This record gives sequence, C-alpha cells and structure tokens, in this order.
Amino acid sequence: MSFENKAVRGRFAPTPSGRMHLGNAFSALVAWLSARAAGGSMMLRIEDLDPRAQSREQAELLMDDLRWLGLDWDEGPYFQSDRSEIYREALDELREKGLTYPCFCSRAELHAATAPHASDGTPVYAGTCRGLSDAEVARRATLRPPATRLRVPDEEDPSGTITFVDLAYGAHQEVLARECGDFLVRRSDGVVAYQLAVVVDDALMGVTQVVRGRDLLGSCARQIYLGGLLGYPAPEYGHVPLLVAPDKRRLSKRDKDLDLGVLRERGVCAARIVGTLAAAAGLCERGENVMPRELVGSFAWDAIARHQEDIVVDGDFLAGLA
Repeated sequence: MSFENKAVRGRFAPTPSGRMHLGNAFSALVAWLSARAAGGSMMLRIEDLDPRAQSREQAELLMDDLRWLGLDWDEGPYFQSDRSEIYREALDELREKGLTYPCFCSRAELHAATAPHASDGTPVYAGTCRGLSDAEVARRATLRPPATRLRVPDEEDPSGTITFVDLAYGAHQEVLARECGDFLVRRSDGVVAYQLAVVVDDALMGVTQVVRGRDLLGSCARQIYLGGLLGYPAPEYGHVPLLVAPDKRRLSKRDKDLDLGVLRERGVCAARIVGTLAAAAGLCERGENVMPRELVGSFAWDAIARHQEDIVVDGDFLAGLA
C-alpha cells in the first residue's frame, strides 16, 4: 500500500449492534462533510470483530440509514470479521519484536485495583504480568487463557510521550506509561482488541483522516504509538462532541426513541435530522432542513471547534425534530 497520495480519505466505521442513533449520525455527518469538503473520498468499514456484533442484517440496516441521510461512500463495505488473518500477522510481528506479553489479569481484578483510570475509563495497567517467568506463564496458562498486552516505554523514555493536534480539540500530549500503561492488543477470548484492529485497518485501507466521537480522543496516543511500531503513518484525527441527555449521560443505542429507525417510522425526514444535527454544531441555522451535500461548500472545522461542549438533547433540541 502506497501512502504517497495525500488526498483526504475518510471512513465510516460503525458497529452493527443496533440501528444508528443520533450520536452515530452526528459523527458520520461530520466525517462525511470533512472529507467531501476537501474533495476527498469515503470508505465504509463494518467493525464487527466481536462475535456478538456479527450480524449482516444489522449491517444492512446501518447502510440503509447512511444512504437515507445522504451519506454515501466510495469504497466498501469491508467487514472486520473477514480480516482475522491480517490482524494475526500484525500480532505476530509485534510478538517477534518482543513487544507483547501474556496477561492473566481478569476484568474484575483490573477494575478492583486502586490504580488511576485512563480517559476512556479503563484502568491504567500496573504491569502485573509484565515480568512473569516462562515457567509462571506456563503454569497460569493451564488455569485460564491469557490476553496479550503491548509494552509501552517507561515514563522517562521520550518515545512513550505522544503528541498530536486534533482538528477540533487542538494540541494533545500523552505519556503512555502514566495515562494508560501496557494496553491490550488481543483479548483472552482470542478476539483482537479494538486498538490493534483499527490501526491495521486504517493504515492498510489508506485512511488519512479519522473523524469520530470525543469519547475516543483518549485512544489516539495508543493508536499513534502502535501504528509507529508497525511502520504506519499516523492519520489526521478529528473528534466531535457527544450527544448527551440533560443529566449529561451519553446517549447510546439504549435510547431507542432516538434511533433512526424510530424517527423514520414517525415520519421525520432526513433533511430535518441533518439540519437539526448541523445546527447544533453551528454548521447551519436552526430550523433549516438541509441535506449533507448542501453543507459541503460551507463546512469548516472552526465551527466544530467553537462548539466543543457536548450537545445536550433536551426539549429545545427535540423540538427541531418535531
């Protein structure tokens, strides 16, 4: 894969665990606008690594929702569930370089620890299994299958300090040892971890711009570091505000009244949904019915950067969907 072509190549990467909700739609809208405004292309990847999310029927519903909203793509869909061998090769490369080790810590043990937590809510790993002897690894492996963790540099090692500039949130710096610790690249059930899969996929699929929700901003440093170990250039990152309830709880697919299937059944048109989301981000005036293609010419990341606070889905917001 050549990386000499600098044209913007964005991507949608939804998980088929239910209908798209407004938060998914908002991230997809900004990703699409960012790529199209730059004259770039879009790729669709279905992130169905987890066996519980491997539903082609649900994937078809997601694709139907994207098309209905006017968010098209130029290539795909690709399914992560079809790419297991590619991820195994990346894992083997990291293992051969001595960069990984087996970890036998259970999720309950990790969350019971008093260690600080990373920005995504996961505990900062204390390195419990990092120095296990071969004999101890063999003994523990008879009791439970291990996960695989990637070693990060010690806190004093400058190679473990990752800096990047987000399109909306500006300059960031993270010291991996302090803010996440050694992190998972394969789960104990054998499923490749999200961090590894997206890094491999984005690189091999030529993605140059990753736009997604603010909740994943904390993953950037890990992904940039991991990509560097595998010889991949880092894409450009842009993170967008989340849609939250008035009590600041993040909206999710459990909020069935805000998924696109329900809204479509109620007769809410695509232009009303796009207009409501775009107005909340400062991309158009409130009350406008617009389709994505009408926003391409005026899209700018400055508008998103001015609206870094999460978007509250309250009565005023919902009135825009009436």
